[in-house]
Amino acid sequence: MNADDLHARVCTLLEEHDPTRTDPHAFLGARFDAGLAWVHFPVGSGGLDVSRSFQAQVEDELTAAGAPPGGGGARNGIGMGMAAPTIAAFGTEVQRREFLRPLFTGEHVYCQLFSEPGAGSDLAGVATRAVRDGDDWIVNGQKVWTSSAQNAQRAILVARTDPTVPKHHGLTYFVLDMTDPGVEVRPLRQITGEAEFNEVFLTDVRVPDANRLGPEGGGWKVATTTLNNERVAIGSMAGGARESGIVGKVTAAWRAQPELRSAAMHDELMRLWVAAEVARLTGLRLRQRLAVGQPGPEGAGMKVTFARLAQAISGFEIELHPELGLQYDDWTMRQPESVDFIGRDPGYRYLRAKGNSIEGGTSEILRNTIAERILGLPPEHRVDKDVAFQDLGK
Repeated sequence: MNADDLHARVCTLLEEHDPTRTDPHAFLGARFDAGLAWVHFPVGSGGLDVSRSFQAQVEDELTAAGAPPGGGGARNGIGMGMAAPTIAAFGTEVQRREFLRPLFTGEHVYCQLFSEPGAGSDLAGVATRAVRDGDDWIVNGQKVWTSSAQNAQRAILVARTDPTVPKHHGLTYFVLDMTDPGVEVRPLRQITGEAEFNEVFLTDVRVPDANRLGPEGGGWKVATTTLNNERVAIGSMAGGARESGIVGKVTAAWRAQPELRSAAMHDELMRLWVAAEVARLTGLRLRQRLAVGQPGPEGAGMKVTFARLAQAISGFEIELHPELGLQYDDWTMRQPESVDFIGRDPGYRYLRAKGNSIEGGTSEILRNTIAERILGLPPEHRVDKDVAFQDLGK
């Protein structure tokens, strides 16, 4: 299949399902069935089994025609950016057919049940247990920092199924129904005043073995695929147009309000602008690399860069006009469906950016990933590497 064939397929979809007149769920369902959801996914799973590089063409043509975004938009970022590629990589044909279509149509919003109060940076230390009971698994435990849990119908879950082996080997990966009995979601209020994250309690939740992704005990490999996709999604946010993102807000204020300028701040702004432009171009290269295969550890570098720049630029913005930071008073306890850096004020951006170096993997842990898996430096000494999980701490 070439670009012309793909264009013809898009035209057929638009002729048969005018996006300006068709219900968004119905249109996205038709798009999935036409193989235009993720063109690189297998046929029958929303794709055409062609190069990922064709996806940009499809997105551009459908966006120009007024088509709704896949997954229902930003509210399903975890589903589109993390769950979908993991399901495509490790799901059976039946699982791909069952999970991917409602995910793409936005009927199923996803959240991520990975981190726990005692296992965040060290994800392999999760203690949430899944015990086999016939054709089901009974899950008990607590997860934390769960974005979108209040809106989610499904979750990707990592749980411990074998505590008698070292921690990386006793994990299994599931798709969990968030509407099942025993799932309790509690909001966590943040420094911004909002409750964007949640803690989730799982009490005797039954998960069918049919919802297991990958082999029993093979959850670490599956989870790594999810995390690599997450870091690429976060890090490549810098790959938009020139002066997009937070740096665009700062440069606009700099040009519009010359009274804010000083020589020292000019030098600092130029340093940040250059760093943001380097990050933007690197993000574009990262997306191009992603177009020819699954993401690797390189996404860790972009994620660290994105977090550092977001915090530095938002801090500079407050220095540029500090009164706007002091005027921040939006302490409303609400649960937004997605993060809106650009549409909010400088005070919010400054506070929210503090979380960028934690979410999606802390910058400290990601630097270890860069050192060991990209630069090939000697790994840190880990005394628990070959110890059974149940014996840790004894």
